[in-house]
Amino acid sequence: MGTKENGYIKAAAVTLKTTVADCEKNSFEIIKYIDEARCKNVDVSVFPELSVTGYTCSDLFMQKSLIDGALESLIKISDHLKMSGQGLIAVVGLPIEYKNSLYNCAAVLQDGKILGVVPKTYLPTYSEFYEGRHFSSGFGIKNKYLFLNGQNVPFGTDLIFCSEKYDNFRFAVEICEDLWAPEPPSGRLAMNGATVILNLSASNETIGKADYRRNLVKCQSGRLLSAYVYADAGEGESTTDTVYAGHNIIAENGIVLKESERFSCGMITAHIDTELLAGERRRIGTFKDASRFSEENAANSVREIFFADREYTDDRLNRFIDPTPFVPSNSGERTKRCREILDIQTAGLKKRLEHIGLESAVVGISGGLDSTLALLVTVRAFDSLGIDREGITAVTMPCFGTTDRTYNNAVRLCEDLGVTLREINIAAAVRAHFKDIGHDENNRDVTYENSQARERTQVLMDVANQTNGIVIGTGDLSELALGWATYNGDHMSMYGVNASIPKTLIKYIIEYFAVENDGGRLAETLRDILDTPVSPELLPPEDGKISQKTENIVGPYELQDFFLYNMMRLYYKPSKILFLAKTAFGDKYGEDEIKKWLTVFYRRFFSQQFKRSCLPDGPKVGSVSLSPRGDFRMPSDASADMWLKDI
Repeated sequence: MGTKENGYIKAAAVTLKTTVADCEKNSFEIIKYIDEARCKNVDVSVFPELSVTGYTCSDLFMQKSLIDGALESLIKISDHLKMSGQGLIAVVGLPIEYKNSLYNCAAVLQDGKILGVVPKTYLPTYSEFYEGRHFSSGFGIKNKYLFLNGQNVPFGTDLIFCSEKYDNFRFAVEICEDLWAPEPPSGRLAMNGATVILNLSASNETIGKADYRRNLVKCQSGRLLSAYVYADAGEGESTTDTVYAGHNIIAENGIVLKESERFSCGMITAHIDTELLAGERRRIGTFKDASRFSEENAANSVREIFFADREYTDDRLNRFIDPTPFVPSNSGERTKRCREILDIQTAGLKKRLEHIGLESAVVGISGGLDSTLALLVTVRAFDSLGIDREGITAVTMPCFGTTDRTYNNAVRLCEDLGVTLREINIAAAVRAHFKDIGHDENNRDVTYENSQARERTQVLMDVANQTNGIVIGTGDLSELALGWATYNGDHMSMYGVNASIPKTLIKYIIEYFAVENDGGRLAETLRDILDTPVSPELLPPEDGKISQKTENIVGPYELQDFFLYNMMRLYYKPSKILFLAKTAFGDKYGEDEIKKWLTVFYRRFFSQQFKRSCLPDGPKVGSVSLSPRGDFRMPSDASADMWLKDI
C-alpha cells in the first residue's frame, strides 16, 4: 500500500513572487506552482492571502478593475486545473464582492470547479493593516452561495471540505488574522471534524515575529489535534511600510513538519498523517466532549463539501519516520528525558518505601541492563530518603548460564555503589527441583529455563522477608509487550520500577548515569554492561561467552520498540506499521525480515496478555504503558488473526 492508503495526504504551502495589482502575472505564477505541485503528487496546495491581487494593494481594492481582474484570473486558474490539475486542490486568495460589500476570501478550486469560498472573519485594525477600510468581516456568513463562472458556489465561514474516499481527510480554511484572534474559526471547524486547517496569510516581518508565528501555528495544531498549513506572502509585496518574508509552515499535532527559509519564494511540501490525527481525537476525551458541545450548538453548524481525491501511486513518504520513537534524537533533549525518567522512577519508589515504612530493599542483580537500572533507581531513592545504601541487598544468583563477564560486572557495580552484595548460587537448588519433578537436566527446554527464573524470584522474595524489605522488579516495557518474562518468575516483584521503560531507552538512561559519573570505575562498569548482549543467561555459555541472545529469539529490540510505539501510541494497523518500518529501517532490514519480526510481535503480544493482567505496581513514565490498572485493558484470550492477516 502507498502513502494515501496509509492515511497520508500531501500538502504544499507556496510563496509566489507577487506583482502588486497585476492579477494576470500573479495567476501565471500560481499556475506555475500548481503544475509543480501536481508533478510532486500534492493533494492540496495553499497560496498566500490575496495571492491573485497581492495583499498590499491598499485603496486599489476599491477599484472595479482590480475586483473584476481578480475574478477573471480565478476563472483562468480554475480552467487550468480542469485541463491539467488531475484532482489537485488549489486554495488561492482574492477579493470578492457580495451584496454591496467586499470580502477578503479564499477560493477552493479543483478540476474546473470552485468548491467553495471562505471569507476572512477577523480583520486587523492596527495602523499598518487597516483592512476594515476595504473589507467586511465574514463573521456570521453561513449557508450562503455565490454565482461564479456559471456555478452556485457555497460561500461562508461554515465550510468543511471532505474527501469522498478517505474519511480522515477533511480540511477547512481560515485567513491570516483569524489565527491570531482569541477564538480562531479553526477551533469550531476542527471540533466539527476538520483534520487539516489551511491558512492563507500575509504576515509582515518584524523582529521576533517569526518565533511567535511558528509557536502559534505549532500550538494551534497541537490544541486542535490537527495539521496546520500556513502559506505566507513574500517577495514582491509592497515594501512601502512593511516587508513580507514568505514564512511557510506545515505543522501536525504540535510538531513542525516543514518550514521554509524566510525571505525566499517557493514551495514546501509534507505528508500529513490524517490517520494519526483521527486516532488522537478518539483517544483524548476533552476533544470528544468539546466536539459534542459544538455539534449540539446550532451556531456552530457546518456545511460539508465533498470532493474527489487525486489518484496516484506514491510509495515515498515526504517526512521523517523516527526509527527510535521512544528516544529523542537530539542529545540535549535525550539527556533531559533520561534525567526526568530517573526522577519519576525515584519518586515512585521513594513513596512506596515511605508508605510501607521500610529501610530495606532487595534487587536481583545479573550484570544486565534491566537489573542495573533498577539498582541505580533504588540507590537514588535511598539517597533521597537519607537511608544508608547498605539497606539495599543486591543478590547475584549464578547458575548454569552465568558468564564471568556478567558476574564480574554485577559484583563491581554493587561494590562501586556501596550496597550490600549477597551471592547465592542456585545451581544445587535447581538440580534438586529437577529431581523432584523428574526433569532431565540435559533437556534444555522451557522447564529447564523457567525453573532457574522461578528459583531466583523465590530467593529474592525470601531474602526480602529476612531483611524486612521489598523486592524491586527489573522487567521493562519491551519484555512485557513480548511476554518475555517467566510467569511468577522475573515477572513478579513488589514494585516494578522499569515497567514502562522500553529497552531502547534503558540503554541511554544507563549511559546518562555513566556520563554523570565519568572518570571512575562505575562509569567503566556501566559502559561494559551496555556493551554486553541482552540475555536471560538461562542456557550454558559457549566458550565462556553468552550463548542465548534474546534478540535472536524475539527480534531486534529497535524493531520491537518501533512496533510497540506505533501500535500502542498511534493505534496504527500492522500494514501501516510495516510501511513505516520499511521507511525507517529500509537500509538496515529487508521487508521479509521486518514482516517476520512484526508477526512475532503480534503473536506474542496477544498470546502473552495474561502476564500483563496481573502486573505489580510501577510508575508510568511516558505515553505508552501496559499497566492493567490505568493504561491498557485487554482480554487475555483475544484473537490476533485480524492483525496477522493485515500483515
